[in-house]
Amino acid sequence: MINKLPSDPNILYSTINMQLRDNYSSLQAFCDDNDVERETIERVLAAAGFEYNEELNQFR
Repeated sequence: MINKLPSDPNILYSTINMQLRDNYSSLQAFCDDNDVERETIERVLAAAGFEYNEELNQFR
């Protein structure tokens, strides 16, 4: 479980994708388990050029 998410978008991207790959079946499951807002993660990563792909369960 992640207590504090990285503030750098590139490190956040890497951290979340690793968690999605290794531990979670969806972004929503990750957010629920870590008590973070999905919209916030998507907004921060979108600003850095990353978009969540549900089919692949990863940001690209």
